[in-house]
Amino acid sequence: MLILREIKKKSVVPIYAVAIAWLIYCLFFPLYLLWHFLLLIAIAVAVYLGFSKLFPGKVIKVEEPEKPVSTGNTELDAILNEGRTAIKEMGRLYSSIPEASVKSRILEIMNISDKIIKNAIDDPKDIPAIRKFLNYYLPTTIKLLNAYDRMYAQGVDGVNISGTMSRIEDMLDTIVVAYNKQLDSLFADEALDIETDIQVLDGMLRREGLKDSEF
Repeated sequence: MLILREIKKKSVVPIYAVAIAWLIYCLFFPLYLLWHFLLLIAIAVAVYLGFSKLFPGKVIKVEEPEKPVSTGNTELDAILNEGRTAIKEMGRLYSSIPEASVKSRILEIMNISDKIIKNAIDDPKDIPAIRKFLNYYLPTTIKLLNAYDRMYAQGVDGVNISGTMSRIEDMLDTIVVAYNKQLDSLFADEALDIETDIQVLDGMLRREGLKDSEF
């Protein structure tokens, strides 16, 4: 995820205004007594404060370097860091590609990918499957999106460019379905464990005669 930090950038107009005020004063008024200098300083301060209110500057957002994830598990750290880099690249492509239908699919792929990667934290047994996802599926998806971005930027409605872009758009639908299946498959073991717990609890309630009671 992109981290942005706000920085207030001051306007240079107040400084230029003070310089002009100094120049005008020196051209038309004396500057050889102490109170002359004090008056000039007071005028400069008033000019600076006045122009600072008129030209307060602007707030800009700059990208803040992300710190590498460190959980103490080397393999897990690698997955989380690689996943973050991949999702960041998809975020760049989301901003670069203007086609609304493609942007919506990129956003959906990003959200699903983030859930798949973060599942490594909750269930380390899924790390091998997530590693495969990171090694092939996600890089290939990003490669297709980069190709689409480059072709779209050409602004040419040619057979090769238009045909390839259309194929990539169709493939994005397939990718969304496949990624959803990948995410669902990561919960297969958990679903089995929960089903077992439900059956055990149901059996205990029946034996204790609590199945159909108010309890």
